[in-house]
Amino acid sequence: MTKLEGEIDAQKSAIYFKTFSISSGSLWIEIEFNGAFLFLYLSFFLTFLYKPKTMRLITVFSFLLLTGNLFSQECSSYYFLQNNKTIEMTISNKNGKESGKMTYAVSDSKKNGSSITATINSEFVDTKGKTITKATNNVKCENGMMQMDMKTFIPPAQMEQMKSGEAKATDVYLEYPANMNVGDQLKDGQFNMDYESSGGLKSSIEISITERKVEGKETITTPAGTWECYKISAKNRIVSKIAGIGFPIKMDVIEWFVPGFGIVKTESKTGKTEITSIK
Repeated sequence: MTKLEGEIDAQKSAIYFKTFSISSGSLWIEIEFNGAFLFLYLSFFLTFLYKPKTMRLITVFSFLLLTGNLFSQECSSYYFLQNNKTIEMTISNKNGKESGKMTYAVSDSKKNGSSITATINSEFVDTKGKTITKATNNVKCENGMMQMDMKTFIPPAQMEQMKSGEAKATDVYLEYPANMNVGDQLKDGQFNMDYESSGGLKSSIEISITERKVEGKETITTPAGTWECYKISAKNRIVSKIAGIGFPIKMDVIEWFVPGFGIVKTESKTGKTEITSIK
């Protein structure tokens, strides 16, 4: 005789089961549930118990529906994908002195199945409140994997050089998997952009982010909060060319990333950037 028992937790929702027990003969299993997986588990249980063709089809459909919804929920928790969010990052030099703030305003967030895309409008302001640069870039997430437009990694100093020119580039994204493990090697990213300054000089910038590795997990606290983060190391190379003459910059970079939230802090030999406000 099979018995299903459960109790509803009204603080969660009408379909949330705090405990769920299955008894069949001498077998007794008690499972703790905390979300939308309840219906999926019931479907699988009934499928293995009765195995009719119709029930198998229902189970497959339910699995696809629920996993797609869960991936979408995982994507929607990233701050860069939440419509009308404003994120402030404070930038400090290598001596710890603040050099300015980068503000990102999120707009046009759109959901399509298990993916979400959004537009982020950024503005860098110096310590005197003067706007130095403005830019518009894209962010997307597919099946829980965050993908950052690599144009967002152009330093403010380089952005200032090209602000009066016409820039042309294709979208290239740097990936941040939802499921990370210490020791993982992450995918490299490379981006090129050509632009022409107001003086008519043909220029370009190339950014390479390589040897990305998940070094460990650390607790990071900023004025915006405290998070359990994955520490990611990488080697960054930026080459700016003006009239064919290149100026390379190389540096080791550390990022602290929270799956389902985003980048909390970045450090290199030139200074650091950390999230200081989310509104």
